[in-house]
Amino acid sequence: MKKTLLVSLLVLMTVALSLSGAGVQETKSDGPVAFSLYYSDNATLPFKQDWLTVTEVQKRVNADVEFEIIPIADYQTKVSLALNTGTNAPDVILYQSTKGENAALALNGALVPISDYAEWTPNFNARVKEFGLEEDVDALNLKDGKRYYLPSLFDVPFYDGGLILREDLLKKYNLAEPKTFDDLYNVLKVFKQHSPDSYPLTILAGPRVLYRMTMPSWGISLGKNGASGSNTLSWDYDAKNYFAGAISEEYKSYITFFHKLYAEGLLDPEMAEPIDGDKWSQKLATGKSMASYAYYDQIGGVTANSSIPGFKLQMYPALSGPKGAHHQPKSKTGSGIMFPYKTSKRPDFEKLVRTVDEMFFSSENAKLWCLGVEGVTYTNKDGNVVFVDEILNSSEGIYKSLQVKYGCGSDVTQMVWINAREMTKYDANYARINAEVEAIGDVIQAIPPTPKFDDRQAEDAGTLQTPLSDAFERWNSAFLTGNKDIKGDWDAYVKEMKNLGIEKFTDLYNANL
Repeated sequence: MKKTLLVSLLVLMTVALSLSGAGVQETKSDGPVAFSLYYSDNATLPFKQDWLTVTEVQKRVNADVEFEIIPIADYQTKVSLALNTGTNAPDVILYQSTKGENAALALNGALVPISDYAEWTPNFNARVKEFGLEEDVDALNLKDGKRYYLPSLFDVPFYDGGLILREDLLKKYNLAEPKTFDDLYNVLKVFKQHSPDSYPLTILAGPRVLYRMTMPSWGISLGKNGASGSNTLSWDYDAKNYFAGAISEEYKSYITFFHKLYAEGLLDPEMAEPIDGDKWSQKLATGKSMASYAYYDQIGGVTANSSIPGFKLQMYPALSGPKGAHHQPKSKTGSGIMFPYKTSKRPDFEKLVRTVDEMFFSSENAKLWCLGVEGVTYTNKDGNVVFVDEILNSSEGIYKSLQVKYGCGSDVTQMVWINAREMTKYDANYARINAEVEAIGDVIQAIPPTPKFDDRQAEDAGTLQTPLSDAFERWNSAFLTGNKDIKGDWDAYVKEMKNLGIEKFTDLYNANL
């Protein structure tokens, strides 16, 4: 019996040691999850591989990420090409939704229906529940009842950008703060009179920023950053349906106003091409321009670059137009993360999804993408965030300093936006502006609903959308600059858009709400 017991113990010990060794071996071979990722790069916030957020998050989740940096102007085209061919697609794509062409691609199998793998995204699920966004997220499902991306999540939309202009010049010329677009026109006229060589209103990045922040006051949202993702349709918030915004009287009135600014030398003629952040900043800092539509966090950087005595920029609430005072529509869900179909064929697909979920949606990493690392960028004193002196005293302001130096607060990578946390990065003036915007009421309208297309309808919509969008961009530029006469050529423009199927496109959207 003693021998039998001894033999049994030796066998158990051998098995245990064997298993232990196997476990050690398995741990050693359990290296980082390696994957490729598309990143949309903005000239005002150029990506840096050594950003604290980028390096720290990879350490935390044990990942090795290959970032492919693509200029924002080319991003949608690159994504479309990758998803259509399927062969050169990365493992993960950031800053995307399933509006427009992506819906057709999703329903045709180009994207992973990530809602099928909800058990692999526990952090995303927790943030959705925390913010009470279950219905908002469900609204992103396509015709087949599935959702094909992990959207960014907001507890409360906030007014982060708008009209920024020289407050010191308003006081110098005894001008009132503009409340309407007619007021803005009169202010720009005075600026031009005192500086004839200037172009008072300049553009950040490209026309898309100006359009998405101003068109809603005319009751439309069109172009590459239009709220619906359709490029040529707009949402009627009263009738609750889509209309052909690109050929509407609202658009005709809008482009007539901005053509007037262009024709009178009040609008920067370089706006047709993307204006990089440094060039844009210099235009304002040197007085070549005195106003722009941009973001509050950029005021500090421009001010730091100016040597003009008394130079002071201020941001103002949304101006009132023919349809009221409105700003860029926002949702509590935004562009987010999608997985091309080929990614689902990876043997470690579950591990990859879980890693991405933790990387962007876990409580700690959500805080990382917003504030940086505790002890490096900020400290926590009595429950309050206190930024380190380098950031706190930065001439470009806390928000911009965190963005440029550390990669915090980027629309591309920050997936969780908590209003109270964001406000720690701004000053009392910003809080005051947001309070004024809230008092106006209904300034930030909701993102229009996405039609529930099946794959055939999505394909039809995609086929119509591209030529309509191309034609609109061409005509819009021509109307703005005067290469086409708005009154004389309007009928020809409408005829071309109708021939390209804008009425059918509108009907298709409304029939599938």
